Amino acid sequence: MQWYAWGDEAFNEAAQKNKPIFLSIGYATCHWCHVMEKESFEDPEAAAALNDTFVCIKVDREERPDIDAVYMAVCQMVSGRGGWPLNVLLTPDRKPFFAGTYFPKKSRFGRLGVVELCHQIRDLWRNDPQKIQTAARGLEGHLEQAFVYSTDPEVSLDAQILDAAMSRISDSYDPEHGGFDQAPKFPTPHRLMFLLRCHHRTGDAHILEMVVKTLTAMRMGGLWDHVGYGFHRYSTDAQWLLPHFEKMLYDQALLAIAYLEAYQVTRDALFRQTAEEIFSYVLRDMTDSQGGFYTAEDADSEGEEGRFYVWHRSEFDDIAAPGGDQIPWARIFNLHPQGNYSDEATFRRSGANILHLTQTWEQWARDLGLPAQSLVDQWENLRGKLYQIRRQRTAPLKDDKILTDWNGLMIAALAVGARVLGNGSYAAAALKAAGWIRSRLVDEDGGLWHRYRDGQRGVKGKAGDYGFLIMGLIELYRSTFRTELLDWALDLQTRMDSDFWDDGQGGYYLTAADEDELPVRPKEIFDGALPSTNSVALSNLLLLSRLTGNPRWEDQAHRLTQAFGGSVAHQPTGFTHFLIGLDMALRPGQEVVITGGPEASDTQALLRALQAPFAPHLVTHLKSDGNAADLSRLAAFTQGLTSAGGPATAHICRGSNCTGSTTDAARMLEQLNPTSHKEDNKGLGKPDGF
Repeated sequence: MQWYAWGDEAFNEAAQKNKPIFLSIGYATCHWCHVMEKESFEDPEAAAALNDTFVCIKVDREERPDIDAVYMAVCQMVSGRGGWPLNVLLTPDRKPFFAGTYFPKKSRFGRLGVVELCHQIRDLWRNDPQKIQTAARGLEGHLEQAFVYSTDPEVSLDAQILDAAMSRISDSYDPEHGGFDQAPKFPTPHRLMFLLRCHHRTGDAHILEMVVKTLTAMRMGGLWDHVGYGFHRYSTDAQWLLPHFEKMLYDQALLAIAYLEAYQVTRDALFRQTAEEIFSYVLRDMTDSQGGFYTAEDADSEGEEGRFYVWHRSEFDDIAAPGGDQIPWARIFNLHPQGNYSDEATFRRSGANILHLTQTWEQWARDLGLPAQSLVDQWENLRGKLYQIRRQRTAPLKDDKILTDWNGLMIAALAVGARVLGNGSYAAAALKAAGWIRSRLVDEDGGLWHRYRDGQRGVKGKAGDYGFLIMGLIELYRSTFRTELLDWALDLQTRMDSDFWDDGQGGYYLTAADEDELPVRPKEIFDGALPSTNSVALSNLLLLSRLTGNPRWEDQAHRLTQAFGGSVAHQPTGFTHFLIGLDMALRPGQEVVITGGPEASDTQALLRALQAPFAPHLVTHLKSDGNAADLSRLAAFTQGLTSAGGPATAHICRGSNCTGSTTDAARMLEQLNPTSHKEDNKGLGKPDGF
């Protein structure tokens, strides 16, 4: 195959040779991208047909989310669905006229093959070009509307929308296996985080039960790598057993936050352990020596998906048996001689097994008459042996490019981990990553780059790079109270507003105004596997407003909700991360300023008391002699607050109006939470729309 990069060279070549474009969009760890590559792109017959018919362009969707967004919209118009590999046919002037996802080499079972596609397009291009031009004009007209959202002025975004989303999500809940809807099941951690806020707001026990069941089932199932830690991308079945085995950095980050928040609510040790083990995996396997975080690990190795992760019963028994501990490990992890799952494509069992649990360690300990901790300790010993054996296998490809937006997510997760778990090493790793980005992916004028690999940075930063990095910096400030982080977040938000805001309809475009290489300027709000940039921006703006006391940021958040209000109200379950921000907007802000020495025991006691419970609408500052001037500049409402050389003091503020102070942690919490769930929600049932 003769591949071109996206750019003028390829399109000029297509115009000069009078050929259409074959645009293939995928990513390094995409299983079906590998399948199509081997079947067609590396096949002499199919490759020759493609090269003869088209000028072929390959794009990494993770490097160019803007290109992917535009042409994925085309695919959904043409076929009613999307996915990767994404293959789009364009005219030399970049206008799409046909699109699809995976194509086999030859047509089969009603699915058009690559060779037949080439023959048909070559014939049309030569003999009936008007038909292609007509299709391109039709798609171009519809594409203009693909990124237009409802700004319905009659819609009031209030708690009724939160309740509607909560109710619809509840209707889709799977009470047997956890999760929502039927197979395939995606973790979608921001949906779980939204439900935790619904529980916090309403006290509804069923909501918490759904979250706990889902998080527990994911952790016990095959979606979790029981030997090396980390979550695979999604489950192909309803039981969370058979995953697509790739591991994505963004999943690790978002799931770590979801487990940490659930731990705050429930104090369930499994949730804490899961977050800690996610961090262990990322810091061990997905971190550059200088501090940046890699993008993903592949599902395939030695030409087979999941081969690195699965076990044959005899191999497993050989490793487990020498311990002589008589623990029925194969039964605990549901291993069978014929294998414990069927291949997704062939529906046959290959003898391979995916480790998974169907009951907790506590239940197994009772069944075996052992102390639970003893059983866990013995498993950890065996797990270490399995891990060392697995390291000798051929490992899946590691996608070692470093993306600003996904690194922002991981910085946020580590910062939350540092705050919730009191683990300073997580904050140190997050600070190192933030410093790495600042030294390598920031322009002289403060603008961001999107991607770094092999010593080279590339691709001008998109709105997501700004939004997700701002999120990471805000969370890192909330955990370390380093004012330079808040300063940087504010600078980036100012630039994001300048470069990406739509002055006409509102909301943030993915691309800056000076980028014109796409037929439309994409804008996204739907929260899929990743939250949208606009959804993340809503929470960022509200947090910046409450941290600084500057109404400018809340005004911008209000404009953001107006831009998408009609769309969100029409289908609220599609925007659960956006609703996380809306939940924050609808509840009174709470700010606590702790004044005292950062390392003093009384200061730390007050901070621990604030950080232990789940309080999503609370923000905290730590004001000390060292940062007082900078903090007063960034958050004017903190000026004048002092411990006056006495014990550490908590100053309680609402809407940047500080009215009370105390040196006692219990009294501080009492002032922050004066009423029960029921009483607290009297004013939230039908608040004014935001």
